[in-house]
Amino acid sequence: MNATPSASPAPGGDIPSGRWPDCLRSARPDVISGFLVFLIALPLCLGISLASGFPPVAGVFTAVVGAIVTSFISNSELTIKGPAAGLIVIVLGAMQSFGYTGGADPEADFNAYRMVIAVGCVAGIVQVGFGLLRAGALSEFFPTAVVHGMLAAIGFIICLKQLPVVFGQKAKGEPLEILRELPEKILHLNPAITVIGLVSLAILFGWPAIRGRLRPAWLRFVPAQLLVLAVAVPLGRWFDLAHDHAYTFAGHEYQVGQSFLVNVPGNLAAAVTTPDFSVFTRPDLRLSAGWWVAMFALVGSVESLLSAKAIDLLDPWKRKTDMNRDLLAVGLANVAAAAIGGLPMISEIVRSKSNIDNGARTRFADFWHGIFLLAAVALAPGVIHMIPLSALAAMLVYTGFRLASPREFINVFKIGSEQLFIFVATILGVLATDLLIGVGIGILLKFVIHAVNGVPLTSFFKPFLKVSMIDDQTVQIDASGSAVFSNWIPFRRQIEQLGLVQHHNVVVNLAGTEVVDSSVMEKLHELALDFQQSGLKLDIVGLESHRQASAHPLAARRRVTVQMRRITVVGPAAMEAVLVRTVRDLGASGYTAVPCHGGGRREEPGGGRPLVRFETIVTAEIAGRILDALREPRLADERMTVWIEPVDVLRLEQFS
Repeated sequence: MNATPSASPAPGGDIPSGRWPDCLRSARPDVISGFLVFLIALPLCLGISLASGFPPVAGVFTAVVGAIVTSFISNSELTIKGPAAGLIVIVLGAMQSFGYTGGADPEADFNAYRMVIAVGCVAGIVQVGFGLLRAGALSEFFPTAVVHGMLAAIGFIICLKQLPVVFGQKAKGEPLEILRELPEKILHLNPAITVIGLVSLAILFGWPAIRGRLRPAWLRFVPAQLLVLAVAVPLGRWFDLAHDHAYTFAGHEYQVGQSFLVNVPGNLAAAVTTPDFSVFTRPDLRLSAGWWVAMFALVGSVESLLSAKAIDLLDPWKRKTDMNRDLLAVGLANVAAAAIGGLPMISEIVRSKSNIDNGARTRFADFWHGIFLLAAVALAPGVIHMIPLSALAAMLVYTGFRLASPREFINVFKIGSEQLFIFVATILGVLATDLLIGVGIGILLKFVIHAVNGVPLTSFFKPFLKVSMIDDQTVQIDASGSAVFSNWIPFRRQIEQLGLVQHHNVVVNLAGTEVVDSSVMEKLHELALDFQQSGLKLDIVGLESHRQASAHPLAARRRVTVQMRRITVVGPAAMEAVLVRTVRDLGASGYTAVPCHGGGRREEPGGGRPLVRFETIVTAEIAGRILDALREPRLADERMTVWIEPVDVLRLEQFS
C-alpha cells in the first residue's frame, strides 16, 4: 500500500511567513481575517470565561495576551490562540475545589479565582519546560479514539452545564446530576430569557444550512455568532434586561434584570487580578493545587498540539509548525495571561479554521484579532454589557454539540467497532469520574484490546525495527511485534531520522507485526504527507496478511493465519497430467510437481521408478473432494502414496 496521500496544490507565489518584512506583504488579508475572527472570538471568550467561573473579561485577557505573545514566538502561522471550550471542565473543576460558590459568596468566588490563576501560572511554567525539553511529541502518544472521546465528553458536559442557562436557570453539581435535574429546570424556565436562548440556538444551528444559498454573496461570510448578537441584543433591550423588574406570564411571576447580562468593568486596568500563590503553601490545598497544575499543563498541551497539527493539515501552503516552539510560546503566554487574571489558552481549532477560511496568510492575523478584542473591551464596555448571558450559553451549547455530535460517533464507528467501544468508554469514564481518570480508562481499555488481539507484551512500548538499505535513495524499516499507539513515538523518530533528516525515501514493512492499530495508521498517513512536502516518499507495505477491522483506510489491522489443507501425492511420473487436471477441476488454485524417483522393499538397490511428488494447498472442503476423486477406481489402482496435513497460510488470496 502506498501511504502517500493526495494533497491539493498550494496557492501560487512565494510561501508567506510571519517573519519581518514578509508579514508586511500579508498585512491586508491578515487584518481582514483578524477582524472577522474577532467577531467570532469576542462572544466565545466571554461565554467560555463565564462558564469556567471566571469574570467575563478574563477570556478576553487570555486571547489578547495569547495573540500578542505567541505571534512573535511561535511559527504556527494560522492558529488562533485563546480560551477554549475544551478547558471549561478543568477550570471550573479547579474553581470548585478551591471553594467556588457560583455567586452565592462573591468573596469566596474571588479567592478561588485568584488561586486558580496561580495554578494557571505554574502550569504555564510547566508548559515552558515541556517546550524546552522538546516534549512536543507528547500528543503522539494518546490513542485517537481516546482523544476524540475526551473531546466528546467535554462537549456533553458543556451542553449539560449551559442548557439551564439558556432557560434562565443555573446549573450546579456533576454532569449526571445536572442531567437528572434538567427536566425540572425546563419546567421552571424563565420565558423571556428562554426566548433569547432558543432564538440564538435556532440561528446557530440553522444559519450554516442556509447561508450557502443566500444572495448577495457577502451574506455567506457573516458568522453565525455575530448574527446571534445582532438579534439577541435587541431582544434583551426589548425585554428591558438592563433594569431589574418582575413580569407576569401565564399567571406566573418571573424576575429579570442585569444579572442576565454580561458584566464587564468600565475600567479595564481595574479588572487586572493577581494570582494567590498561597494555594501552594497551604497544607489543605497544596495537594489539590498540584493535581490541577498537572491537569492544566497536560490536557492544555495535548489539546493545543492536536489543534496545531490539525490546522497544519489545512494550511494552503502546507507549512509545518515546530511543535516544541509552539508549546514554549503557549506556555509563556499562559504565564503572562494568568499573571493578570486570564484563563488558560490553547491553539483553538474552531477560530483557527475560520482564520483559514477568511484568507489569513501569517500568524499576524492572530495578532490583529487580539488587538481588535482589546479595543472592543477597552473602548466599548457598555455595548458588551448589553449581551444576554443566554445568548452566550447558546453559543457554548452549539460548540459542545459540535464536539459531541452524532457524526463523531458515526465517524469513529466507520474506523472500527472496537474504536467506538473505546470512544464510548472514554466518554462514560469522563462523565462518571473526571477528565484524567476517563482518559486513563480509555487508554487501559485500548491496552486490554491489544493484549486480546495478540500484541506481544514486549512490544507494547518498544518497537522492534530492522533497518536495511534498498538502494542509495531508499531505506527499508522492517517492523515486528506490533505497531501501536504506545510504541509509536520511537517508531516515528526512526522514520523521521532516516527519511526527513537523512533525506531518504522510506519503505515501512509491517509484515512481521501482529497488530497495527488505527492510531498508527492515521499517523503514518500524516507522516507520508510530511515526506511528500519534502520531495520524498513513504510507502507502507506488508499488510496483505493483515485483516482490517473495517473497510476504512485507517482501520486497525491484525495479522491472521488461515488453516488450509496440504495434499501430497507421490506416484508414477505418468500420473502428473491426470493429477493436475483433477485438482484444477475441483477448485485448486495451483500445484507443485517435482520429478523424483524411488521404490519399495522389492526394488533393486540403487534403482527405483521415475516418480512425481505432487502438492496442492486447498481449503478443507476442496481437500475432501480431491481425496474422494483419488479413491475412484481409475486412480485407486495406481501405486501411489497420499497424505494430507493442516497448514497455516498468511496470504489467503493466493489460494483463492
